[in-house]
Amino acid sequence: MATKIVKKIVSYGVVSEEEKALPVDTPSRAEKEVPTSNVIHMHEKLERPEMLLGSTYKVKTPLTEHALYVTVNDVVLNQGTEHELRRPFEVFINSKNMDHFQWIVALTRIISAVFRKGGDVTFLVEELRSVFDPRGGYFKRGGKFMPSLVAEIGEVIDQHLRFIGMIKDDELDDHQKRFLEEKREQFDAASQPKVAEIAESSFPAGAQLCNKCNTKAMVKMDGCMTCLNCGDSKCG
Repeated sequence: MATKIVKKIVSYGVVSEEEKALPVDTPSRAEKEVPTSNVIHMHEKLERPEMLLGSTYKVKTPLTEHALYVTVNDVVLNQGTEHELRRPFEVFINSKNMDHFQWIVALTRIISAVFRKGGDVTFLVEELRSVFDPRGGYFKRGGKFMPSLVAEIGEVIDQHLRFIGMIKDDELDDHQKRFLEEKREQFDAASQPKVAEIAESSFPAGAQLCNKCNTKAMVKMDGCMTCLNCGDSKCG
């Protein structure tokens, strides 16, 4: 019996003899192999829930009189299951200072769009940290150098991604911590810095900027420049 084809052919497949013998309602082998999963992944078509969990971080820099308040809201995927994940969904930045209003709004919209795309969004941290202000950067309390206001926003996002577990803390092991403590005690005993200088920074006065962690904690010990914050050494 001939069958007239009235529609356009968009695909085809070869039916085996076993599948021909199956009843019409029996699913084929290809249909059986298609995995079914209820796990929800982050994607741009995911609708915004009525309520989101969020954290607000205060950023006070010497560049502006008023502080910036960075809020990162997260969406909880697969809540109550073994696949539960907390992922960033949107970011807002608020301040009394309106000098940077236009580019801050543009930046928050772009970051929020990247968050909603899903996937690995941790690359945003390094991209923002690599932005340098042509007028020069500044040092935060504790001696860490910030090359720009955008870089400090990247620092906040890094802090939040570590908080929700998307970035793992690369802490020093116990051996490295003991080594740095011993080196710092030796340096403090030799230099005996002033109390006023210690109060300004948690690291010795005269310490140089470390290129790895951007902290003024690089001191010369045993003829070698060593960072008392991250352990980076010029001698390897």
